[in-house]
Amino acid sequence: MSNERVRVIGCGNPLMGNDAVGVRVIETLHETHPEIDIIEGGVGGLGLIPMMEGYDHVILVDATTGYGNHIGEILVFTKPPSNEFFPLSLSDIGVLDAVNIAEELGICPQITIIGIEAGEIAEFSELMSQEMESAVENVCELILNTIKKE
Repeated sequence: MSNERVRVIGCGNPLMGNDAVGVRVIETLHETHPEIDIIEGGVGGLGLIPMMEGYDHVILVDATTGYGNHIGEILVFTKPPSNEFFPLSLSDIGVLDAVNIAEELGICPQITIIGIEAGEIAEFSELMSQEMESAVENVCELILNTIKKE
């Protein structure tokens, strides 16, 4: 690992079933790799911007809805995709809005978005589907490999 400052931000609502995947990823990484700079980003919004400040590379993890082909599909973006078709957050100012603002302000030189297709998120639940649970380990491995390349 180089001297670059890398931070992993996991977003999501742990009470909304599959939307909890970003939070679950950072909890898993914290248990297995406490040396990684990890923070929970909640459900997104403008509060994400200061979390990105001062880092060379931010890896943002969140559930996606309607962008992947199947639940649990892992999508990696180095540029924010269209916000109209990619609702990463249940909040008014979503994750992509915050990423776009951070990019415009030059806050973080490199942002990678890892989205995990969650399907429809419509009810309260503390449980994620098996497809999402399986994706957690794969996303953690993807993040670790990304950080090792830094």
